[in-house]
Parts: sequence; structure tokens; C-alpha cells
Amino acid sequence: MGALSIRNVRKSYGSQDILKGINIEVEDGEFLIMVGPSGCGKSTLLSMIAGLDSVTSGEIYIGGRMVNHLSPKDRDIAMVFQSYALYPSMTARQNISFGLDIRRVPKAERDQIVERVAQTLQIQHLLDRKPAQLSGGQRQRVAMGRAIARNPILFLFDEPLSNLDAKLRVEMRTEIKLLHRRVGKTIVYVTHDQVEAMTLGDKIAVMRAGEVMQFGTPRQVYDDPANLFVAGFMGSPSMNFIPSEIVTLGGGIGLRMVSDGVTQVLPLNGAEAKLKTYLGKEVIVGLRPEKLTHKVDALCGMPHIHVIQSLVHVAEPTGPDTLLLVRINGKDVVCRVHPDHARAHGENIELMLDFSKVAYFDPQTELRIA
Repeated sequence: MGALSIRNVRKSYGSQDILKGINIEVEDGEFLIMVGPSGCGKSTLLSMIAGLDSVTSGEIYIGGRMVNHLSPKDRDIAMVFQSYALYPSMTARQNISFGLDIRRVPKAERDQIVERVAQTLQIQHLLDRKPAQLSGGQRQRVAMGRAIARNPILFLFDEPLSNLDAKLRVEMRTEIKLLHRRVGKTIVYVTHDQVEAMTLGDKIAVMRAGEVMQFGTPRQVYDDPANLFVAGFMGSPSMNFIPSEIVTLGGGIGLRMVSDGVTQVLPLNGAEAKLKTYLGKEVIVGLRPEKLTHKVDALCGMPHIHVIQSLVHVAEPTGPDTLLLVRINGKDVVCRVHPDHARAHGENIELMLDFSKVAYFDPQTELRIA
């Protein structure tokens, strides 16, 4: 058994189901991200792991021990809150050592632990300052230091970066990733930010309305989304969803694509067997913006590459890339192209569709077909 095991966990308030049978296994030393929109149940689940909220049914194991009825202090966890939760009248040193004081750790050992933690987080020069004298990022480091000082089995992070500005969030993401490598402990991290999820996690649990929609590595949930929700939630800009009819193509089937008044039927790139029952019906074609880009002549002979011509409706330079908005099958579609190959509003562009990572979804069930 790993560091954390969540088995068919449910949470209800009266007749309202908040969590609907959650199953997650986290191995020792892994970094788990629980991500999803507001109200999906991720913070409730974190509170239940911490012992701050009760479990309606199911079991939670930490380090091989069932903890359903244990108080937070007996679960061998440490939590880093969104609001930092530092004591304003105490210095950073006192905040970090507070839990050690409660446990009556000898002063010499306590001082040694604080110095080691401060060195790990590079906050030695801040130890004698109070929270009001610290920046948001420095307060977050102190809050993490207090958690590290306890040396728990499990670290719990509850949206710790949401109060920071955009630049500092990027810096702190790096700090947290480096911290995980240094301490080697298991981390469970809650966020609504899919960029944090992709950059930090070893495993991601994508949640929606009290259920885990998909559990896997960042690459799995990005490249092989299980349904339309996961495909649309993970990635920025999000995946394009293009309604397309399955029609006959030679002796097989293909996709009808209409762009700039021109109709083409494109091959399915090995998905014919799974889509043959959809002949004459519509499916949702999922393509990431980076898979719709400017035409590259050297790639155009490959079987998964298709070229269409489209009219540019909007061009958005972002620096390293330019995002172009075009219309395919009557749907607004975002393309990511190199600035040197971008076109302005009202101009035509030859686009290269890379079907090597294409996804097909059922419009009714929203589940992945192929």
C-alpha cells in the first residue's frame, strides 16, 4: 500500500452528494494534483484527508493505516493553507518551530530543525521577521517551512498560490517542485489552475461534480483525455472541438471538413474500426491548437498530416507564437502558428492538421471513442 489510499469515499450533506465514490492511490514520494473547477469537491476531499471533515462512507489510509476516525494531529500530516495561516505576533522562526514547541521537542534539536528548514527554503535571513514584514511569496515559504519542520508522511497543499500575482506564482511553482525533490515526501496539492497541475504533478486527478473524471500522469490526461470535460479543461488554449460527419471515403470512411467554402474528406488515421458504426453520424473531433499550425512542406507527405485552407478571423500575437482564429465546419477553431508564418485578419492561410494526436468523442455521452 502506498502513502495515500482513498477507497470509494463519499461525502453527503443531507440528501446532497458532494463526493460520489472517489478512488485514488498515491505511492510514496509521488506528487498528486487534484484539479477541477470551483465546487467540484477537491477541497472537501483534501479536508477529509486532513481530518478536518468527516467521511460519510468509504475508507482513507495514510501510510497503510486507516485514519477515518483519527484526529488531524494523529494522522502524521502537515497542511499548507491558501491564507498561509501564520501567527502575526510571531517571527518566522517562531512560526516554523510552533509545532515542535507543542510536541516539546528539545530546544537544541528544535533550533537545528529550524535552521535546516530555513536553509532548504533559502529563508535564513527572514527568520527574525514577522509576517507583516514579509512579501506574499516569503510568507508562503514560511508556511511551507512550518509544514516541513514536522517531517510528516504526507503534505497537503490547499491552493497555496492563488493569492500571489502571476509572476510570483510561476516562481513559487518552481520552488515547490524543487522542494518536493529535496524532501522526497508525498504531496497532495489542490488547485483549479490546470497549468499548475501540468507543471507540478506526477499524477493528476481531474475532478468534476464530486467525481474523478480521469486519473493519470500529466501526459496521459493531456494526450489521451477520457472525455470532453477533461479534454477541454486541461490545456491552454483548450482543445478545439470540431463537429464532423463521418462519410464514405473510397472503400472506407473519413471526416467531412468544410473550411473557407471548400469541402474535403480527410482519412481517419487508423480510427476506422472504432468509428465505422458512426457512418452518416456526427462525432466531435478534438485537436489541440498546436496540432493546427502553418503548413510545413517537409511534413506534408506523412499519412497523419492534412492541409486545408482557411480565412483568418482573428490574430493574437503572444510572443513566441501567434494564435489564429479560423472557422472549420462552422466552428471557431484556434490554431498556434509561428509568428513568421502568421496571417492578418481577412487573409487566407494554408493550415496543417496533425492527426497523430487527434481524439474522437461521442456527442451524446461525451466519452472518448478513439
